[in-house]
Amino acid sequence: MNRVASQHFGEIELNHGSDHNVATRHELGGHTLELDLIINAHDHFDEAAMHKVDYRLRFLPELVDEVREMIAEELGQEGTSPQEYLNFHCSALKTEQLQKIFGVEERSQLTNDVFLKALKLGHVGIFPGQPERYFVLDFTLGAHFTDEVLVASADEDGVVDDEIVWES
Repeated sequence: MNRVASQHFGEIELNHGSDHNVATRHELGGHTLELDLIINAHDHFDEAAMHKVDYRLRFLPELVDEVREMIAEELGQEGTSPQEYLNFHCSALKTEQLQKIFGVEERSQLTNDVFLKALKLGHVGIFPGQPERYFVLDFTLGAHFTDEVLVASADEDGVVDDEIVWES
């Protein structure tokens, strides 16, 4: 079997002929997130494709910043997924949850900025066989609090899709 070294995923098998998922952990902005490289059996995945994944991951911080800006914009708009996610998850918080998740003492201190600071990128799915949905980024308030995430996608060139969705 042909293998290629990846700076993020270690040794990766090429031309495997079956679905393949390689998971790893990655440090970004002081916290750890999960990276999943998802290769389908029909994908053409060679050494160049692996190097492209590693190269594109160099720009993950900028991609995350762009998505955060989009979320911030949408928090101020009625009916958007980020606003509904905020309203749903923050409407019936207990005092200890306010402190633990958001670092504030009172509900009145839970501003959009405080919410954005608490919202963390927890998972990135990388789909090299899907150029339009190459990166899938899952933002969460923490698995200890909710299993629901805000999801943003970017294409293979790092262009973020203009829709952020709420998924469980």
